[in-house]
Amino acid sequence: MDDERRRNAMGGAGESGADGNSGSAGGDVYRIPSVESGGWMGLTKKKPVVAEVTPHADEQQDPEGSAGKLNWLRAGVLGANDGIVSVAGTIIGVAGADNNPRSLLIAGVAALAAGAFSMAGGEYVSVSAQRDTEKALLSKERWELKNLPEDELNELSQIYETKGMTAQTAKKAAYEAMQHDALRAHAIDELGINPDELTNPWQAAFSSFVSFLSGGIIPLLFSQIPVPFAIRICLIVFSVALALLITGAVSAQIGGAARRRAVARNVLMGLGTMLFAWLVGMLFGIRG
Repeated sequence: MDDERRRNAMGGAGESGADGNSGSAGGDVYRIPSVESGGWMGLTKKKPVVAEVTPHADEQQDPEGSAGKLNWLRAGVLGANDGIVSVAGTIIGVAGADNNPRSLLIAGVAALAAGAFSMAGGEYVSVSAQRDTEKALLSKERWELKNLPEDELNELSQIYETKGMTAQTAKKAAYEAMQHDALRAHAIDELGINPDELTNPWQAAFSSFVSFLSGGIIPLLFSQIPVPFAIRICLIVFSVALALLITGAVSAQIGGAARRRAVARNVLMGLGTMLFAWLVGMLFGIRG
């Protein structure tokens, strides 16, 4: 379908002429910009009638732009959660094999450094790939808006029809949206991309690095408290459980989920990880 549209772009779409052609729906006539004038991309962006949406008194939804911030906050909480569990599991696993405080320190620092850099690197690669995909889709959309103006208007009209609008209303809404900012209208309603808020791989990498580091430092610090070995292990477990309780509560609050269930799930998974690591350490370790 896309290939056929591209092949006919300079042929069939060129019928719009230098002054553009007119489409109609239910008696309304819509002036479609010509390919020669740059299609929809050749129009000057217009200012919206309402620049900002004002939530009502009992509004529960997030204002525009806050959804992205909540996603970053949620990712930060989950990153800290990963740091807590990963470093604690490593330290407890080594403790199951060797009760030397220096061994716990080396294991903890290695897990903290490797985990933080691994999380940051993985996030950078992942978000970079996502950003490249978004930019490629937007580039393709710009070409279509420039060379296939009538097809793009019909496409956005059909998208609005799938949301419950009548054909006449959908055509009018699509036309007005594209007169204002055609690329933004198609990016958001067709591609699900906000062209003004593309993902930033460096920001994602830094956020993951800091969040993992801030979580993983907790069990590492408690592993170096100068107390008897058994008490030290208890302190690590207690600190991890408390930290996971907090991150579980925060993540539940952000997502609007049941707090008790989220906290219980988070804490039990962390404790289960440490128990498994301890058993593996005892199984393969040699203790003097």
